[in-house]
Amino acid sequence: MLRLNASAPELIVPARPLAIIHGSYRRIAQAVMVASDALMVAAAFGLAYWLRFYGGVTLVDDVPAEPQKYLRLILILIPVWLALFWLLHLYDYHTLLGGTGEYTRALNGCTAGMMLVVVVSFFVPDFAIARGWLVMAWVFSCVMVGTGRFVLRRVAYRLRRYGYFVERTLVVGTNDEAVALAAQLQDSRSSGLSLVGFVDGRFVDGHFDDDFDDHSVNDSPTDSTWATDTHTLWQNHPAALPILGDLASLPALIRAHQIEEVVIATTALERRQRLQTLEYLLTLPGVEMRLSSGLYEIFTTGMQVTTKNSVPLMTPNRLRLDRLESFLKRTVDCTTIALALPFLLPMFALIGLCIKTDSAGPVFYRRRVLGIGGRAFGALKFRTMVQNGDEVLAARPDLAEELRTNHKLREDPRVTRVGQFLRRTSLDELPQLINVLLGQMSLVGPRMISPEEAEMYGTMYLNLLTVKPGLTGLWQVSGRSDLSYGERVRLDMHYIRNYSIWWDLQILFVQTLPAVLGRKGAY
Repeated sequence: MLRLNASAPELIVPARPLAIIHGSYRRIAQAVMVASDALMVAAAFGLAYWLRFYGGVTLVDDVPAEPQKYLRLILILIPVWLALFWLLHLYDYHTLLGGTGEYTRALNGCTAGMMLVVVVSFFVPDFAIARGWLVMAWVFSCVMVGTGRFVLRRVAYRLRRYGYFVERTLVVGTNDEAVALAAQLQDSRSSGLSLVGFVDGRFVDGHFDDDFDDHSVNDSPTDSTWATDTHTLWQNHPAALPILGDLASLPALIRAHQIEEVVIATTALERRQRLQTLEYLLTLPGVEMRLSSGLYEIFTTGMQVTTKNSVPLMTPNRLRLDRLESFLKRTVDCTTIALALPFLLPMFALIGLCIKTDSAGPVFYRRRVLGIGGRAFGALKFRTMVQNGDEVLAARPDLAEELRTNHKLREDPRVTRVGQFLRRTSLDELPQLINVLLGQMSLVGPRMISPEEAEMYGTMYLNLLTVKPGLTGLWQVSGRSDLSYGERVRLDMHYIRNYSIWWDLQILFVQTLPAVLGRKGAY
């Protein structure tokens, strides 16, 4: 175990205007969001009206245009849409700028609003609305509201680089879980948190000290009773966060550093300490309190909180991706394969012919690997080895040992001439597109592993079961077989923890082709 750098300098956060420090930027952000939604809804309704009555897009031709009627209707519906968005927490600052849930709630709000219009049309006489306008208004409002929020999110992410839309944050705890949490939250662009430092999860004096000297919080404590041995926070970062004090100094630290959020690593505190800390933080209306699940460092999925007989209970999600993320990922997979099919079919035929000509044996090889939920399946590849590969390897004990250690051989005597070409160009993996179409794999994901390899991931093995393995992925575009096994595991975990559909698109269409053409680590 390495000692966390308790003497590291305080994390420097760009200076921010006084109004922003006091939280008015939240109101500004919410006002901009309301204005954007209103503009997008109005544009959607207006576009639907133009297409229906002037663009010739219609379901029934006998409905009059009545522009004044639709204008009044649109002016009434815009506040209704905004009210629905408010009820769905789309203007709650703490639910914005993170995850796909924001888009899901926007979709639900637009759908609920349109259903309300349909219901009203049944009960209000002479309320005839063109069905084509209804359908297009619903579709356009969903798309345009989502697009507006996507653009605003990109703007907010950029502003976060300059210290805006971020919350100054303390991490309570200095154990492995606290370090893992801080390492994940360090990217303020996506987390929205600016980490100031750690607070040790123990009391020096056994109680909170509101009279703690504010000037002393900048001094790095050296008291051996609470300086904790743990992993270095930034393994690939030149700076480490300081340990600013123990729990007794928490009130003074919050005041001195203008803390807006406190993240508590639950495993770092004893039950009595957790209760005391929670009791104190609940008295501070300007400070948000966050509790970790206690499983973060070994499990990457989110948690669902359910109430049983007034008792809140947390349930880990079995899958890393929510329904919308899974749908988008599946759409990208199937669409990409469908567009590439005219080029793939002749390539499959040519490669199959070369394999049969070069050596005896089948064209395809099936490898048993683990998929989502731990379900085993046969991953297809073009055969690249001779049929008597086991006999060839048995004659080379040194290579057999290298294979057991790295699960790869740089110089493999079992590989055929055609197989060497297929491996260096990654064409041997093309048949896995069939596994993708069957829903067993995805185009982008962590590397597939065999049941025998699972134990090498240790507790991280649970994370691999929450996503589909990928035909390509972060490990492949980062060096492939030139990476050590530990580096591959780390890259897989990093991909799973930080998944987004945009990262998938970047890996698939921007990074994979140069990696394949460069042939780095391919053997």
